[in-house]
Amino acid sequence: MFMTTHDTPLRHDERQALCVMPATVDAVPPLRRFVQEAARRWKLGAEVDEALGVIVTELAANVVRHSGSRDVAVLLTTTGRSLTLQVQDTGRWRRRRPRLPGDEATACCGRGLSLVRAYAVECAIVRTARGTRVAVTLAAGAAVEQGPPEADRGAVRP
Repeated sequence: MFMTTHDTPLRHDERQALCVMPATVDAVPPLRRFVQEAARRWKLGAEVDEALGVIVTELAANVVRHSGSRDVAVLLTTTGRSLTLQVQDTGRWRRRRPRLPGDEATACCGRGLSLVRAYAVECAIVRTARGTRVAVTLAAGAAVEQGPPEADRGAVRP
């Protein structure tokens, strides 16, 4: 599996890390490790580490399941006051078929963006002819430490 990564200091309080991988199921765990290792290197705290793991897992899985993209790009940027995770694909979003009664196998699906938004201060989804980009911003401190509401805790185990 081919993976391209870059970790770049921008200014004294800004850093950026980029990882591009083929959009396959096998890419999701390395992408999760990539953002979590960046959070550790940047000393962002255990709460941020966990939040990033959940968020990138959900967003990268969406790229694999729904976009038809060849690649998935993950860009992590911190300014010291906030942290932004962007996941970009180059595919066309495919609609998921509606669930049918008795469709227990997919009953746990469809909650990913709600879980992502529970961690986020801001979540923006931009679809263009060149693909989809989801940008999730986390605030340093209380907003990150809070995590998802109790109802969502344990819903997804990365």
